[in-house]
Amino acid sequence: MPHVTHLAPQPQGAPAADRSAPRHHVRPAAGNWCNDPNGPLYHDGRYHLFFQHNPHAAVWGDIHWGHASSPDLVRWSDHGIALAPGPERPDRLGAWSGCALVDNGVPTAVYTGMDRDDGIGSVMLARAADPGLTRFDALPEPVVAGPPPGLELLAFRDPYVFAFEGRRWALLGAGHRGGTPRPDVLLYRITGDTLDSPWEYAGSLLDAAEPAVARHAMPATAWECPAVFPVGEGRWMLVLSLWADGVTHTATQLTGTLRPHGDGLRFVAESGGLLDHGRDFYAPTALVEADRTLVWGWSWESRTEAESVAAGWAGCLTHPREIGRHPDGTPRHTFARELTALRGTELRPGTPLPPAYEIQADVRAQEPDTELTLRLGTGLVLRVNPTRGTLTLDRSGTPASGTRPRPRPDTVTAAGPTGAGGRLRVLVDGPLVEAVWDERVALTEKVYPAPHGTWRAEVTQGRAEIDVAAWEHP
Repeated sequence: MPHVTHLAPQPQGAPAADRSAPRHHVRPAAGNWCNDPNGPLYHDGRYHLFFQHNPHAAVWGDIHWGHASSPDLVRWSDHGIALAPGPERPDRLGAWSGCALVDNGVPTAVYTGMDRDDGIGSVMLARAADPGLTRFDALPEPVVAGPPPGLELLAFRDPYVFAFEGRRWALLGAGHRGGTPRPDVLLYRITGDTLDSPWEYAGSLLDAAEPAVARHAMPATAWECPAVFPVGEGRWMLVLSLWADGVTHTATQLTGTLRPHGDGLRFVAESGGLLDHGRDFYAPTALVEADRTLVWGWSWESRTEAESVAAGWAGCLTHPREIGRHPDGTPRHTFARELTALRGTELRPGTPLPPAYEIQADVRAQEPDTELTLRLGTGLVLRVNPTRGTLTLDRSGTPASGTRPRPRPDTVTAAGPTGAGGRLRVLVDGPLVEAVWDERVALTEKVYPAPHGTWRAEVTQGRAEIDVAAWEHP
């Protein structure tokens, strides 16, 4: 099976060390369009990851499910299209986002079937047709044909199935029509032991008017791609993607509790905030394992659509991250532990940057307002200020050409808990920059042209002890 990134298209005449596209991130080997991660699944010794894919152009449309798999979260193989829309089915206009799980021994996709153009879908099932999960066959009828009667919705999509107290439930992203924006997460109870058992509408999972929800998950006209998973000590994390008037904006998280409520459940939010503070991270989904939860997001483009079309590809998935909860209740972010296997030759400060690499800096501030500056080539700077709890990406040397949803400023700052120090990890793969500070905040950004030149780390304000290491990702 070919490695997915080795097959990804490169610009004509590009040099062997081309850095205009990711080498290690999942994206379609055939190029063209990629968006939301769908249905991460561990089955028969391999991780399977699906994603939204237009096989015909580097723009959104004609959505299929692409598929890649890996034995170790590091080496990914491409398997082409796993699920295609059917001309006579309720997904004739697209097989949109959803999840996947093993149902009665059979890997099964639970996805949004689209046969209308107003954002209202149905919930469909597709069963794996072969042991390698290279093709899924859709059941002819949806398990949920559309929204509950009486609800005037502008969005109904993105099913996510989870278990709570011995019963399976499903979330649907939604938004209500009307003058005041009212996003929603609708809840369904799966009544039997298999996914094709009847699904019963069980109301709304949470209310956008609740103060903690309104503070961290608004404004939005709909919440897309809801996902919920346990983070320990009876707490759950609910991840929502904020969609407003047709524009995808950012992903946020709420941490709280799930409580029985009539025939359904309610999510009671205690805290929240951005899941990723960068501007190229959206629609995250989760794979819950025995000792961790893995999360992938969609990294869109900071360049123009015309530039993506000329390159022959648009969008990729992020590296997998382990998302949990610190003892103080704040979210914990770290790259999947397996990714240390990418480390190759050590890179000394001042040496040229390869196309893909990792830099790790441990900082111990010796006075307040100390700042560490990490310079990646001539166009990209990362700054950490432990006592302010900030991580700033400054791309003023390589400004973004894209305007989605509007022209972006040259800097973006992630703010988290304050302290005397911590660890900065930065993974760069071509144009994709993913940074995590002290396992507290994450920041993802696409930078074109990708960082090139030499690198260095220095204390530019205050005093600190720093230990810095870097490795090529060959």
